[in-house]
Amino acid sequence: MGKRLTQIATRTGDDGTTGLGDNTRVSKSSGRPHAMGDVDELNSHIGLLLCEDMPGSVRELLVDVQHQLFNLGGELSIPGFELLKDDALAQLDEALAHYNAQLPRLEEFILPAGTRAAAQAHVCRTVARRAERAVVALGQTEGDALRPAPRQYLNRLSDLLFVLARVLNRHRPDGSVGDDVYWKSERLAQSASKK
Repeated sequence: MGKRLTQIATRTGDDGTTGLGDNTRVSKSSGRPHAMGDVDELNSHIGLLLCEDMPGSVRELLVDVQHQLFNLGGELSIPGFELLKDDALAQLDEALAHYNAQLPRLEEFILPAGTRAAAQAHVCRTVARRAERAVVALGQTEGDALRPAPRQYLNRLSDLLFVLARVLNRHRPDGSVGDDVYWKSERLAQSASKK
């Protein structure tokens, strides 16, 4: 592969526009750059999550997710183009089934807390939801110019990041087993005390 980026500071965006992959220029405030930016932010947060201690299988999965998010961002940057493949969504479905099977059923809401790795996975989850909302909004304005795959991938990825946060709360480098941080519901506490 040749050198793709030879100059970073082009100054072409000084007027408030950005170039898409098809060489058109659009306002930086329009829907497509907004969605691209949210996906880029999500990828950066996953990069930060990868700085934490985690099981090797989770690390390998998240590295692949970063590549898929790069494909997704590329697809968003070129209207009508397809870069994200069907097997990317299938990979998330398989990972969801695999990691969910290892976790106890939730009986209460959990807080986005626990280990630093789990908390960062929750940050990734919320950024994934924001990116999904941006892609949904883009689809509503551009219709057929956007395939459903990017929206579906982000929806499923957010679910997976929730599950991985639970996995990471149970992973301890010293071999001990942790748990989720449960919400202390006043309503549930009152109903339990009445029994």
